[in-house]
Parts: sequence; structure tokens; C-alpha cells
Amino acid sequence: MPKHGKKFRDAQARVPEGTTFQPTEAVSLVKELSFAKFDETVEVAVRLGVDPRHADQIVRGAVVLPHGTGKTARVLVIAQGDRAREAEEAGADFVGAEYVQRIKDGWLDFDVCVATPDMMGQVGQLGRILGPRGLMPTPKAGTVTMDVSRAVREIKAGKIEFRVDRTGNVHVPIGKVSFEPTKLEENLTAFMDTVIRAKPAAAKGTYVRGITVSSTMGPGVTVDANLYRRG
Repeated sequence: MPKHGKKFRDAQARVPEGTTFQPTEAVSLVKELSFAKFDETVEVAVRLGVDPRHADQIVRGAVVLPHGTGKTARVLVIAQGDRAREAEEAGADFVGAEYVQRIKDGWLDFDVCVATPDMMGQVGQLGRILGPRGLMPTPKAGTVTMDVSRAVREIKAGKIEFRVDRTGNVHVPIGKVSFEPTKLEENLTAFMDTVIRAKPAAAKGTYVRGITVSSTMGPGVTVDANLYRRG
């Protein structure tokens, strides 16, 4: 593994080992520790007490972050007729049934895919391409819907999807280093509230086991997980 550079080590040295922080303190420290010359993304990683190998312990969902992610998602809508026109009016970047074939041919220049239920017969053929990339539309995430205009508006406003990975972690962006601490904290709170509501009935023991926030290049800062251990 590559060794971290001096700037990272200097930043990491400012994080007291074994210390947990309140959300406001954590995001403020992430901002202070940022050293890259670009506007880094602020990310949160949550370690959950679930076993994703069991279908009844999969944690997934979507949340509209109050202040967005700082990045405008490129939205593809696979729809026809009136629904396609609605998607275009709502601001979708790419619209049409012909994108099914384009994706088969290797085109993937989008961030979120929305599809109407009547198109899922065709979209289902893209599972092996879109599934591993987290781009497959699903009803649970609100990306298989007849209300495409609402789906597009929410995504453009900062809606993000999340799904637990095979190691039991959920990892999402919650903004940019340039955001004010209060906005980052409110985004973090909205995300954590949604994760808690998504707790599977089959999950036993401690559900939220660890929370770390960091910038793209910076070290992780541990948030006090006890704040989210309700229910």
C-alpha cells in the first residue's frame, strides 16, 4: 500500500487517537484538516451491525439531503411518451428508450438512472452492467416510478441512494468542504435518521457501530455513535 504524504500525516496528527466528537465538532474538524487544492467532498462511512449476506439484513434507501451534495447529478430517464416529456421538462439530462441500447454498447455518462415500470422489461437486461455500479433503478430508491418529474427534481435537489456493502458499511457523500459546518451537520443528521429508519427487523445487537467523517484526501474523524443508538 502507498504511504500517506506529509500533509496527510500532519492532518492525522491533529486528530486525537481514540477521541469521538459531536457532529458539529467532527465536520468542523474535517474542514480544518482539508489540505487539497480543490473543493473536497465530505463523506460519511457508517459501520452497521448487520450481516449483508442475509437478504433480510440488507440496508438500503434514499434521502434528499437538505443542502444537496455540492454536485449536480446527471440524470438518465428511460421512459416513453408523456413520461419522457415530463422528464425533459423536469430537467433530466438524458431521456428516452434508446438509451437501453446505448448502455449495452458501453455508454455510462450518467450518475442516476430513473425508469418507468413499463420499461423495466428492457431495463432489466442491463442488470449485469448497472447493478455492480449501483446504477440499477429500483422501486425502493424511488427510481422506478411513474412520477418521473418528481424523481428528477429530487435527485437534482440532492437526493442520494445508499446500500450496505458486503462488509456491513454504508458510505455516501454529504457535501463539500466549502459548505458551512451547520449545513454539513444537517446533511449528516438527515442521512443518519434515514439509516436508522431503514434498520432491518432481523438486525440483532448494536445497529450503529461506528461513524467516521472525512474529506476526499483527509483523515477520518470519529463521530459519537451513541447519539444514533436509539430504537
